[in-house]
Amino acid sequence: MVEIGVSVAAKVSEYLVDPVVRPLGYLFNYRTNIEDLSEKVEKLRDARDRQQHSVVEAKRNGHVIFDDVPNWLTRADGFIQDASKFLKDEKAAPKSCFNGLCPNLLSRHRLSREATKKAAVAAQIHGVGLKIERVSYRPPLQEIRSAPSEALPSRLEALNQVMEALKDSNINRIGVWGLGGVGKSTLVKQVAEQAAQEKLFDKVLTASVLQTPDFKRIQGELADMLGMKFDEESEKGRATRLHQRMKDEKTILVILDDLWAEVNLDKIGIPSPADHHKGCKLLLTSRNRDVLSNQMGTQKDFPVEHLQEDETWILFENKAGDSIKNNPDLESIAIDIAKECAGLPLAIATLAKALKNKSESIWKDALQQLKRPTSTNIMGMGEKVFSSLKLSYDYLEGYEVKSFFLLCCLYPHNYIITRDLLKYGVGLRLFQGINTLEEAKNRMDALVDNLKASNLLLETGHNVVLRMHDVVRNTARKIASNEYYHALTFQKGVKVEEWPKMDELQKFIMIKVDESDIFELPKGLVYPKLEYLHCSLNSSLVVKIPNAFFEGMKQLKVLDLSGLQLTSLPSSLRCLTKLRTLCLDRCKLGDIAIIAELKQLEILSLMKSEIEELPREIAQLINLKLLDLKGSSTLQVIPSDVISNLTRIWVWAIALLNGRWKERLLPEDRVFDNLVRFKIFIGDVWLWEESYKTDRILKLNKFNTSLLHVMDGISKLLKRSEDLHLHELCGGTDAISKLDGKGFPKLKHLKVKSSPEIQHIVRSMDLTPSCLAFPIMETLSKRLNVDDGHVGLLPKLEFLNLNGLPKLRHICNWGSSTNYHLSSAPISNIIFPKLNYMLLKSLPTLTSFSPGYHSLKRLQHADLDTHLSVLFAETDSG
Repeated sequence: MVEIGVSVAAKVSEYLVDPVVRPLGYLFNYRTNIEDLSEKVEKLRDARDRQQHSVVEAKRNGHVIFDDVPNWLTRADGFIQDASKFLKDEKAAPKSCFNGLCPNLLSRHRLSREATKKAAVAAQIHGVGLKIERVSYRPPLQEIRSAPSEALPSRLEALNQVMEALKDSNINRIGVWGLGGVGKSTLVKQVAEQAAQEKLFDKVLTASVLQTPDFKRIQGELADMLGMKFDEESEKGRATRLHQRMKDEKTILVILDDLWAEVNLDKIGIPSPADHHKGCKLLLTSRNRDVLSNQMGTQKDFPVEHLQEDETWILFENKAGDSIKNNPDLESIAIDIAKECAGLPLAIATLAKALKNKSESIWKDALQQLKRPTSTNIMGMGEKVFSSLKLSYDYLEGYEVKSFFLLCCLYPHNYIITRDLLKYGVGLRLFQGINTLEEAKNRMDALVDNLKASNLLLETGHNVVLRMHDVVRNTARKIASNEYYHALTFQKGVKVEEWPKMDELQKFIMIKVDESDIFELPKGLVYPKLEYLHCSLNSSLVVKIPNAFFEGMKQLKVLDLSGLQLTSLPSSLRCLTKLRTLCLDRCKLGDIAIIAELKQLEILSLMKSEIEELPREIAQLINLKLLDLKGSSTLQVIPSDVISNLTRIWVWAIALLNGRWKERLLPEDRVFDNLVRFKIFIGDVWLWEESYKTDRILKLNKFNTSLLHVMDGISKLLKRSEDLHLHELCGGTDAISKLDGKGFPKLKHLKVKSSPEIQHIVRSMDLTPSCLAFPIMETLSKRLNVDDGHVGLLPKLEFLNLNGLPKLRHICNWGSSTNYHLSSAPISNIIFPKLNYMLLKSLPTLTSFSPGYHSLKRLQHADLDTHLSVLFAETDSG
């Protein structure tokens, strides 16, 4: 009975007392409720800003935003606007009556009650936002859509036939075959686009196989389109991972372009449609129908034929632009020229672009040349095709671009590395009127764009790696073998007895040997005109080079022996007095001191070679402009006088992979003063292939800063670097703060990571009064534990990101040793005069921020124990 009485009493209290107490609570807690709402709105605004920043960054990286994120942002934006208006109106609302003699209880009750409700909504929205752990995901790559092509009836018919076969549930292997340059790749690319548009498959993947398949590259191309990354290094491990990933897709189309022979799908990781994955279909292209039907087991094969005359004219007229429309007299000549292209789209497009905007006399001359009989002796290429492509070459303007084009054709595969072309071109003096490597690089980029516009190089989206259609390459090699270059290329499998006879050697200027199994180079060769020699031999063999091998090649300017095991270099190397470029990349090297006798050498590349010590004699190469030591993982010693004596060097590229520093690893003296551009990476944590906005990049890993006083070279580099990355520094709390009191005058980008010992990057007491620590700093990223986050004066800094620094107490606490604040300093000493965006997160011990942030437009913060009003208070020194 007692319990029942208590329960009844409680219920009575709920209905009678609460309605009385709650309104009184709104009145008594009026100011608390308003401040609580204001605080919750501020927290929500910060959360909204963080998510917006994450969205912007994700979009910048090409990620796709989850649907719930913009929905939450929209809801948060709407509430913040409504609550902000309420708080603004609250300040203006009358809060007293009778001329201020007593408070306006009705107004206070209404505002307090509404503030309480809005605070609950703010907390609910904020709670939902906190559950959003990721705002985006990385989508798989999609094929770049091709420009709309001419509606040629034969190609539309072929496209429709392939699409019908893909929709047939009884067919899972389809082949497309035809002559090189006839349009097979273009056709299957259109198939891929249409299949994706019609959503016939969950995934559509494409990869080029080429004449010499590189299975790791093929695996990488397929993985990119699946949005996956490989952790496995071995080809077999990657194949297994790719196989598992493909089987996760219910339906998938895999397009393998340009097969020359049977390809083992298991080695790539492609599940067999018949045995392992019923939803997987293969679309294959080849020049040889037997490769498809007999070796790869295709069930349906479609030929891609030459274009008929009417289609040839449609394509030619389109590629020639307005040249024909603006000059009716050209039409009959143009029709005859188009007929000479033998219906091959590659030849038609290339020749039409070559003649575009040319005078009538040039068109007439082109027709005359095409009608002349030509002997090509190139398998699979008719005389008309060769003549049309040859004419496109003839109409390239200038020796420079023609020479560069023929240099590109020496590559045996479809991927041409421009880094190598630059080294070769400089050595051959191919680039005219240039004085520096930077000028040569710019000229090379211009030549590449010229050749792409002429259809002689394929578009890749960048100029790091180039591609050339093999029909074009075969034409170029034929041209090179006949013209002034007299180039000779040996294909894979050449034997020593197949080298030209003595009487044939006199004419050759360029020789390239591709992936041969030769283990000993021939003796007694005499090449009086040879300027370029590139021997790419089987790297598993120790190749013997006769001591007298180079005696008959005294005009040699470029020598590439990359990939060889060379215990020593032949003594006849000293005969190459005109050599300017020497590439010994990926070599196992012994004694190479003889290189010092090559006094005209300008480029020395030892990239990824096994060498323990750079010979001291290299210091005698006073004309050296580029020393490339990227990936030289076994390099232990660089003598101090090597770099200091190379007074003309412009670029020094090195990526030492040693896990720990040795005091003798880099020179101690003033050795880097002449470097105009450099990329120096120390340690095994850096990615070399990243793109960089500056030309002077220094990355240090596990560097002992206490050694700076005996490593003047590193100190010089620190002060000249534009992009500096520091990882796992050790050796004291002051790091690199003592730099002759001059700070970092050239530094634009600084990133410090995983360095718990470091307390200061720069301390004001170490700077001379007239010096700024970071006068041109643009971006600063710090992820380390510090006791005093003094970053010095940053007059050009626009973005500051400080995240996860549990011991950071002060930001720019100017003159911390004397305990006075920057607010007492003159206005000219503002720390961040251009800072407009700042992100502060997970800084639990931060107590003060210097007041030099007058241009700040946007602030995001989270996990700060100190209130913003205290953190940014501009207190006086006294």
